[in-house]
Amino acid sequence: MSDHAVLHVKGRVLIGPEEVRDELWVVGGRITYRRPAGEAVTVRGWVLPGLVDAHCHVGLGTHGAVDAATAEKQAITEREAGALLLRDAGSPSDTHWMDDRADLPKIIRAGRHIARTRRYIRNFAHEIEPGDLVAYVAQEARRGDGWVKLVGDWIDRDTGDLAACWPRGEVTAAIAEAHRLGARVTAHCFAEDSLQDLVEAGIDCIEHATGLTAETIPLFAERGVAIVPTLVNIATFPALAAGGEARYPRWSAHMRRLHERRYETVRSAHEAGIPVFTGTDAGGSLPHGLVAAEVAELVKAGIPAPEALSAATWGARRWLGRDALAEGAVADLVVYEADPRADVGVLAAPRRVVLDGRVVG
Repeated sequence: MSDHAVLHVKGRVLIGPEEVRDELWVVGGRITYRRPAGEAVTVRGWVLPGLVDAHCHVGLGTHGAVDAATAEKQAITEREAGALLLRDAGSPSDTHWMDDRADLPKIIRAGRHIARTRRYIRNFAHEIEPGDLVAYVAQEARRGDGWVKLVGDWIDRDTGDLAACWPRGEVTAAIAEAHRLGARVTAHCFAEDSLQDLVEAGIDCIEHATGLTAETIPLFAERGVAIVPTLVNIATFPALAAGGEARYPRWSAHMRRLHERRYETVRSAHEAGIPVFTGTDAGGSLPHGLVAAEVAELVKAGIPAPEALSAATWGARRWLGRDALAEGAVADLVVYEADPRADVGVLAAPRRVVLDGRVVG
């Protein structure tokens, strides 16, 4: 399809979980529900807004930053899976050059991870001490696209288990500085110990959130703190635990417990009213293009299919401040053979991918 062709998308357009229209048009790269004059190229099927992977890492590999060609392949893999809006939850690579590429997904960046010294994966993060936290948060708030990413907990080699990384006073000051600069803050958290301090310090989101308990779930719900469970990543916990068992048996047992109750944790969070969004943790050790699998995991955890879909589409886009299928919105959408509300497995096989009004897949 040429850049200036009019596209007619006909079938069932899912504007929201219950709001459905029969057709839309794409004119000049934007959505309209008013029939334009002239000829149009027709695409048929069930239509969703471009999917959202709200936790991935473009430009990151197993050993740190990757070259531009590899980062491009990562972004294309996301696009082919229908993920057209990515929240990059920490990367040592500068991928702003992708913003000039209309054929690649749109990225909302959180800058580079900020971790405690020797308390995260080598070459991934700025590794600092608490006295420098405010300055580094300010730096990454300016580099990112409205988000900053902390590593809230990690294995403490002295205790042999997961432990919180930041004192309450320093993290409170750092989050306040990010908010002053117009950025939201999220944190990697596997365990229980750091959650109350982070929420009471004003954090906006927690990644993974496997350590949520009956005590902290109401606090999250009251403060409106979102979670991105990354269940496709949590599935790797048993293998990680096995690999570290000889050296860190306490940590290994802890990781297994967190894994065993992962679905109950996510279901309880959702039932309490905590906002839940899809993220895969792709990049690093996991491949890209897993957003459909993550939606399926949310359903397996007990979230109804329409709400799991919203966590990857309408709701996620609203949370990130981006349009879905509104009149005049940029035409980022995915077309499927069947109704994804009836079977989220449909998401694994996009029929057509439309990015910036162009059919790219």
